[in-house]
Amino acid sequence: MEKIYNVDVSPDLISRVNNAVLEEVREWQNRPLEKSYAFLYLDAIGVKGREDGKAVMKSVYAALGVNFDGKKEVLGLWIALNEGAKFWMSVLAELKNRGVQNILIACMDGFSGFPEAVRSIYPDTRVQPCIVHKVRNSTKFVSYKDLKKVCADLKAVYSASTEAAAREALEEFGNKWDGLNEFFKYSPEIRKAIYTTNAIESLNYQLRKVIKNRSSFPTDDAIFKILYLAIRNASKKWTMSVRECGRVLNQLAIEFGKERVPF
Repeated sequence: MEKIYNVDVSPDLISRVNNAVLEEVREWQNRPLEKSYAFLYLDAIGVKGREDGKAVMKSVYAALGVNFDGKKEVLGLWIALNEGAKFWMSVLAELKNRGVQNILIACMDGFSGFPEAVRSIYPDTRVQPCIVHKVRNSTKFVSYKDLKKVCADLKAVYSASTEAAAREALEEFGNKWDGLNEFFKYSPEIRKAIYTTNAIESLNYQLRKVIKNRSSFPTDDAIFKILYLAIRNASKKWTMSVRECGRVLNQLAIEFGKERVPF
């Protein structure tokens, strides 16, 4: 600032700016939320932080909701060294305490303990694992020479038009594939929304851009501040509703009942 603008920025000013941002972060993290969301996406990124004076890799989890106007909203951020059912129960309980009473479908990439945590807090919410992550995990240990054939077999499962056709393809592939029966309950329009966690992964791409050149963050507050500012900037561009929003909402109303689809 001094070299470019000939402005003297004192340590006191920097401290006051930091404190103002942190206060805004806390208000944002604790703000009331809408009562109902059509979709909830969850994903995590790794961030270098410090714990007990030592450098450690922490996981920052983001929850992205899509409301019944088809608009995206980051509901919150959470930092953890380890995740499991107990951690996810605390996250979901926080969302409920902040006003979220109704989530139709929760999409994630196979977090440990997540389905059980969802059912304990939101028993009527359906859980859909990310199909893209399922494919990646299923081919992780496949030799390169067999990869194309295995992926073709998997595609016959997840691109099937009905659950019966998928189960037939599944039998041919083997007993290593699960979590798709929920996927086949829905129309192609809804499937596009829950097929992958790309909606939140594109957000994570923006978050990684602001942390990639940092060696490590001294505190969790420092992590929250920079990621919050990145989210605030990214969300300014979220002015459009999800594609075919009206048709998707009508189909969700048929599937879940109008009492759970407030539009």
